[in-house]
Amino acid sequence: MDRPQCQTVAFSKKARNVFLHILTGCNLRCRHCYINPEQHGSGMAPLAQIEAWLTALADPQTPTNVVFLGGEPTLHPDLPAAIRAARRLGYASVTVDTNGYLFHDFLDKISPGEVDFLSFSLDGPDPATNDAIRGAGCFAACTQGIRRAVEKGFAVSVIYTVSSENARELPRMPVLLKDLGVSRFFIQVIGLRGKAAQGEGGFQLYADAWLDLVAPVAGESARLGIPTAWPKVFLAPGEIFECAGLVADNYFVFPNGRVYRCPLCEDFPIHALEFSEGVLQHRPGLTEDRFFSLTIPEGCVMNRLIQPDNIEYDATGRPVHAIACCLLKEEFRHE
Repeated sequence: MDRPQCQTVAFSKKARNVFLHILTGCNLRCRHCYINPEQHGSGMAPLAQIEAWLTALADPQTPTNVVFLGGEPTLHPDLPAAIRAARRLGYASVTVDTNGYLFHDFLDKISPGEVDFLSFSLDGPDPATNDAIRGAGCFAACTQGIRRAVEKGFAVSVIYTVSSENARELPRMPVLLKDLGVSRFFIQVIGLRGKAAQGEGGFQLYADAWLDLVAPVAGESARLGIPTAWPKVFLAPGEIFECAGLVADNYFVFPNGRVYRCPLCEDFPIHALEFSEGVLQHRPGLTEDRFFSLTIPEGCVMNRLIQPDNIEYDATGRPVHAIACCLLKEEFRHE
């Protein structure tokens, strides 16, 4: 049997990615939620606003992918209409990130041909692990939602956010995903944003734990036929740091009109862009994009400024590992 092949997935310089938060409200209160109402707002973008923003961010000359997020995006009654608007505007792919509750009979209002992936958040292989982070009953609701989506013919992916709370249970995920009929797996590392940045839970995961844990699990998942990707996080000695803010085209949009180019910056009012009366505008002053070109031994300057606890130093004061851009991925595929 062929072995899964591991590769670093370079930033795509020809594609554009829009991560569109259509609301910040959610039915859950996950302990590691990155939404920050003070910075992102607490409203729901009306359909007309969503369509205007999709229009502004579409580019007929460049393939553009859109991911609809929340909060919980299926709480938005106009999500199916927003998906169809994205298709009319020529977006290359459409993904919906969901906690699995699938409100407003969502699966009955769209067809598998209208979305490329339904991406479910599941943070444990059983209720004991997952529900301790996401809330009672979430494991049952999410896995039921996955099974319903697969039965209806939707392509389904799962996101597992690894932290100190659930890292030891990650190796049990591949078998569960195979049973659920999942076709893609993404292992995410906990980010120190939102609640996690406020010290709610001690979620931090350090380099050795991440490096020892993730690749074997991703390899096993790929061996079972499920392509698996994860953030590179730590660069190997000699690897050159590259920032997606300089070489890729990503937009992280929130209901209050803020548009970030780097997700690490979302806890702070340093967004490079904003929508004003439907027009996307660059903001003057000291914003995130002024930092991207800075070169430091730690690698990612935004990580050094915003979540320095990720970085360990040796006795000489040099970083043990340079931090990769958070948008640089590695992937296992079975070939």
